[in-house]
Parts: sequence; C-alpha cells; structure tokens
Amino acid sequence: MALGLLGLAACAAPPPTDPDALAEYKEANDKYEKLNRKGFDLTMWANKYTLRPVAKAYIWAVPRPLRNSFGSLYQTMNEPVVFFNDVGAGKPRRAGDAFVRWCINMTAGIGGLIDVANYAGYTHHDNDAGLTLATWGVPSGPYLFLPVLGPSSFRDGLGYGIDVGLSPWNYVPRGYGLLTFNWAYNIMGTINGMATNVDALDQVMKDSLDPYATIRSAYQQQRKAMAEAIKNDHRATVPDWYSNR
Repeated sequence: MALGLLGLAACAAPPPTDPDALAEYKEANDKYEKLNRKGFDLTMWANKYTLRPVAKAYIWAVPRPLRNSFGSLYQTMNEPVVFFNDVGAGKPRRAGDAFVRWCINMTAGIGGLIDVANYAGYTHHDNDAGLTLATWGVPSGPYLFLPVLGPSSFRDGLGYGIDVGLSPWNYVPRGYGLLTFNWAYNIMGTINGMATNVDALDQVMKDSLDPYATIRSAYQQQRKAMAEAIKNDHRATVPDWYSNR
C-alpha cells in the first residue's frame, strides 16, 4: 500500500494557481484526475465489450422476480458486514435492525431469497467500513477511480479491505460446497449489481457532456449524504413497536 501511495503521489497534478480553478479543483478533490480518467476509460471499454453484454444477457435470460431474489440473497449475505459497521459507528438501533433482518431472512426468507424482514418493518440500510470511518471523522482523501471496481477514495479503499475481513463468508471452510457457494454468490451478486445499474450508466454515458465528472460528483455527494444519515440517526435503541406498548 505504501508503494502504491508513493506511485500515486508521483502522478498527482499540481493544483492550479487561478482562484476559480483552484476552488473547483478543491471541490472535485481529484488530484489524480489524469490517472483516474485512464482507469475510467479502461473501465468503459470493458463495460462496452464485456460487462454490459453480460448484464444485458443476464436480464434477458433471468426473469425479474428471480433477479430480485438473487439481489435479496446477496443483500442478506452482506448483513453481517452492515451489522459490524453499525456497531463500529456506535449506532445500536441500526445494528439491531441489521441483526434482526439477517435472522428473519436467513430463516423465514429461505436463506435470503425472500426479503421477509422488509414486510415485517425492518427495511434494509447500507453501511460499510468507509462510511464508519467517515463517522469517526476520517477524511476521505483524494478521489480515486479504480479500473473495473469504479469510484472510490483512499478512505473507501481502506474500508473495502476492512469489509472483506468483516464478512464471515470469507472464512468458510473447504468442503460441504461452502467455498463453491461463496464464489457463486459473489459472482452472482456482481452480475446482478451490473444488471441493476446498466440502464442508469447507459443514460449517463448518453446524456452527460463529461460522464467521468458526472459519476465523480454523484459518488461524492452520495457518500457524503450516507455518512450524514448515519451520524444523524439518533433513534432509541428499543424499536418503535416495543416502546409504544
């Protein structure tokens, strides 16, 4: 990681001297823009010739109800990561909701294929280690666009590594088909995610004058809003249905 950061530092463009340009430069927080745009171009090339065709074929071959079930399964399998990050962010109510969602969907939801917890009033919420670090006051660091993986930052890249360590499914033992299931659910989750976002990406690439800048701005605004939502969640630990008894 240290060598990678030194390599990025060598690629960093110096900030502009013009006041307006400097303000725009700081707002974008993209000191490695030249390198990031190369990663973006490579990703869009791969999207055009590989990722998008796979996503479109998946949409054509798999009915929407089944795609929704796969999405629910992937979401349920990720609930332990959400739970641990809710605990790390000091949000016991959110952690409790994530834990209850996992318990309900793993049992009544047939391993997560049906989002029964949502019907029971426990809606899904996102959290990851990058957001948890943000609630601790850790700055995002410069914006990064990682080839194929997409938008990120120094903080979110570190958070991704932490999330890999937090996922219990990465510790499944060999045998009993669990390792095969782990690979299958990760691949299916990736393809399902591509299929969910393929139309939105097509629209950005078609309508935006600068798709790279549009995606960068949308990502940064979304991450900021998500971190603020976690910080401002001051709900009581006891669920509403219990406290209103």
